[in-house]
Amino acid sequence: MSIRIDRVEAAAYEIMSRAAIDIPEDYERGIKQMRQAETGKLARFVLHAMEENWEAAGKDRRPMCADTGLPRYYVKVGNEARVENGFVAVERALRWATARATVDVPLRPNRVHPLWRTEHNNNVGINAPEIEWTFEPDADWIDITTVHKGGLFGTDYRMLFPGDGIDGIKRFVLDGLIAFGKRGLACQPAIVGIGIGGSKDTCMQLGKQAACLRIVGDRNPDPRIAELELELKKLGNSIGMGAMGFVGSSMVVDCHIEVGYTHTGGMPVSMHTFCLSSRRATARIHADGRIEYRTDPQWFTPYLRRETVEWPTKTTVTI
Repeated sequence: MSIRIDRVEAAAYEIMSRAAIDIPEDYERGIKQMRQAETGKLARFVLHAMEENWEAAGKDRRPMCADTGLPRYYVKVGNEARVENGFVAVERALRWATARATVDVPLRPNRVHPLWRTEHNNNVGINAPEIEWTFEPDADWIDITTVHKGGLFGTDYRMLFPGDGIDGIKRFVLDGLIAFGKRGLACQPAIVGIGIGGSKDTCMQLGKQAACLRIVGDRNPDPRIAELELELKKLGNSIGMGAMGFVGSSMVVDCHIEVGYTHTGGMPVSMHTFCLSSRRATARIHADGRIEYRTDPQWFTPYLRRETVEWPTKTTVTI
């Protein structure tokens, strides 16, 4: 049974609206916990104002922030999934959904040509919106996640060396967070994503995915990486900066790390902050046309994190 392409466009259009307006429960829960622990008066006031703004946006069904970022998609395709007119039609549907949602939600039309500054007033253009693909064994559905990620600041990269070790990563992250806070380059409290390894482009990709595609409270399955996530979160909240740069301890809602095997001579590291709007939404389109909506992208499956040639399956035998 093929998934109808009109269902794909309908799902993409709906999650565009949900991501712009509705705060994910995990992030809102994290902010409430931070507000209770925050001792800085102005930082605590900002956290309270954030919650009031989210409530008003939900009631009015309007975007929670005037700057709706750069809409992008992450598509996970089940290996058994079939789509009417193929995957070129899926890309076309996602572009149409973006254009329609820009007008209807509305989203701010942020996309322009980098040189000529021309635009189509719909967030669609050359290589826009970005669409990243991955696959999942033994499934006949398609997951589509939209993320409205800011495209200006709050991102950094550094090529470290193996000898820099874990301490070098900590220093890089703290340097970045301090710079972001002092110069107003991130809308904190933020979910901080760290990419470690891969080539430079993969490292940047992993960091953005870590920030945008994991929920608050989720830990990396590697216990040593999970421990580092919690340590970096604690360090980030100990630099004396709170919400929107005021004195406080509410800089990092959570820290997520994703890794990729890299060149033996280096240790690339990237950092991305997913701002206080934390805009994401996911739709699962089943073969029979049913659509299920959620806020947890469930992007990092065991298949995606597979470490060698094969990956764990029900029939895999470890030798």
